[in-house]
Amino acid sequence: MDEIKDTGCCPKFNPEPWDNKEINWQNKLFIKDSVKSFFHIPFNFGSVVKRNMNKIESAGADNPDNMMLSDEKSLWGSDLYISVSKEIPGANNQKISGTFLTKVFEGSFQNCGKWIKEMDLYVKSKGKETKKIYMWYTTCPKCAKIYGKNYVVIFAMI
Repeated sequence: MDEIKDTGCCPKFNPEPWDNKEINWQNKLFIKDSVKSFFHIPFNFGSVVKRNMNKIESAGADNPDNMMLSDEKSLWGSDLYISVSKEIPGANNQKISGTFLTKVFEGSFQNCGKWIKEMDLYVKSKGKETKKIYMWYTTCPKCAKIYGKNYVVIFAMI
């Protein structure tokens, strides 16, 4: 993987800082938007990302950790939270606070249901209870294919 150059789209992902960690956020800033789905398969993910990245760029901000969290709230849609360096005019600015256990998974997106069950067992093994789940799809499908790895980080709010 180190021999493959960055695609210019999604940066290479290093799973080590995110695997089996406890993360504490106090007012971590995101902008929020909605993605339409059919049985969790997104229809307009790319256009939602492009629209919001344009807002971020126009505001002179950035996505400092290349993080986009998905809250898969139903079979028909998800909320997308894009990490930002400052509040973005005209966007739905949101702050997330809490303690999260994280775990990195690798493989096809069709394994997400299995990964969520595994994450729940991991949280329980720590004597905790999951309050909310966010998924971080670290690369787009095209870049995952080029890099040869499709990493997904699950954040379990405890």
